[in-house]
Amino acid sequence: MGERTVQQILEANPELFASVLEYIEEREVQILYTQIDRDDQQRPHFREQAYRVDADAYFYPASTLKLAGALLALEKLGRVPGIDRDTPLRIGSARDAQEAVEVDETSPSGRPSIAHYIRKLFVVSDNDAYNRLYEFVGQEEMNRGLWEKGYREVRLTHRLSMALSPEENRHTNPFEFYRGDEILYRQPAQYNEHSLNADRAIEKGRGELVDGALLNRPKDFSGANFMSVRVLQDLLRAVVFPASMPPERRFALSPGDRHFLLCAMSMLPRECAYPRYDRAQYYDSYVKFFMFGDNKEAIPQHIRLFNKVGLAYGYLIDNAYIVDFERGVEFMLTAVISANENGIYNDGQYEYDAVSFPFLANLGRVIYEREVQRRKEVFPDLSEFQLH
Repeated sequence: MGERTVQQILEANPELFASVLEYIEEREVQILYTQIDRDDQQRPHFREQAYRVDADAYFYPASTLKLAGALLALEKLGRVPGIDRDTPLRIGSARDAQEAVEVDETSPSGRPSIAHYIRKLFVVSDNDAYNRLYEFVGQEEMNRGLWEKGYREVRLTHRLSMALSPEENRHTNPFEFYRGDEILYRQPAQYNEHSLNADRAIEKGRGELVDGALLNRPKDFSGANFMSVRVLQDLLRAVVFPASMPPERRFALSPGDRHFLLCAMSMLPRECAYPRYDRAQYYDSYVKFFMFGDNKEAIPQHIRLFNKVGLAYGYLIDNAYIVDFERGVEFMLTAVISANENGIYNDGQYEYDAVSFPFLANLGRVIYEREVQRRKEVFPDLSEFQLH
């Protein structure tokens, strides 16, 4: 079978993609598809196919950036002797806008921990869980930690689902890690002295709903979070295939922390013991958009998605490493699509169900079927990713 570009794949399936292709600019579609082939030593080799990938074409990354928060939090823990991801912690409040936390009844111990926040962050994309990692790492270190590793197309400026000013988001809470009556590590409140706003306005749409009032002017995203498609997939690759990344772009994770992270990324809500999630509300594809996002059926056991999705402001995104243990399929896929036909932000009128979920689900299925049919010289050993 001859290789086709992503554009040719889309055009070859007009019954699935014609309506999006017709308005491709308005839909702001970007796709990065990476084929993986193994050599005789089972070392992975990558071949990228990019479609409209452009770091200057801004999209709101929503919850996809939570992967960076988990990586940086685990890496920071590794630099502090005597604590780990399961160490109980207390979060203080140094300002009126900050929220303190000492108890989490959904955790195994009844107390917060970095591990519990990471699990909630991936299994149901919990926003508060990400915000707590953001506060632990600190705004300045969140950004500098990525920039210094070469992930430059990034701005992490604010917590999620909290109406805080840019100034308040530069302040982060004090932390204490403890065991019994002993304080193992104390971190004071932090403040980022540097503004992270883009150096230009990033205007989208034609209006915005603010406090119930429609403002007839474009929404400016220059102070909002930003992460490019390529950075999203590179962060994913740094978790799944760390040895394939240059040393300076890797994250200093222990084998146990990396294993834990892979488990959390692939865990379905029904597989999570802490917290327990209602299967009617949190179905298998709740945060698995590729292949399965347009339905609520059970995901087959032999298929796993190690991923992080995002949904906000009309943008729908998935960033995934997808495997099929029975058929020896593995590939990486990152895609974003916008569905905001009226051009108004914050009005809740987005075409997720009619446009975006079907697009990502169909894209995942079409790429998967091509991978099933693609001839490989070496059948991949995927046992590393058969996690329990």
